[in-house]
Amino acid sequence: MPDYRFKLEFEVRDYECDLSGIVNNAVYQHYLEHARHVFLKQQGIDFADWFRRGISLVVIRMELDYLYPLRSGERFYVGINTEKVSRLRFGFKQDIYLLPDDKPVMRARVIGTSINAMGRPKLPAELEALFTSGF
Repeated sequence: MPDYRFKLEFEVRDYECDLSGIVNNAVYQHYLEHARHVFLKQQGIDFADWFRRGISLVVIRMELDYLYPLRSGERFYVGINTEKVSRLRFGFKQDIYLLPDDKPVMRARVIGTSINAMGRPKLPAELEALFTSGF
């Protein structure tokens, strides 16, 4: 299991499951997104504040590998590492593991960028530093 720059624990809630009793596939994206938002907030990057400054962070690509289903009441965590993908793109390598035995549940790679109020790509210095110093 890799070392992670950030980890966040969750518990599956009943309403996140489909009729077969497993977490609906779209819900995993919510888990990933929430973990990214908490990570960024802890790094001093607040989405609402950045939007007021005219900068939006957007996802432009996601690769998801579903490995094992989660069920109601199970505890798990999302691990995050970051990467600089290109001059204007950054990435999150995210994994989900079932607790307590660290069974792999999902692997994901999420690519994003930031755009200014005119819709043009713009990578502020704070983001540049965050993703070039990632693991």
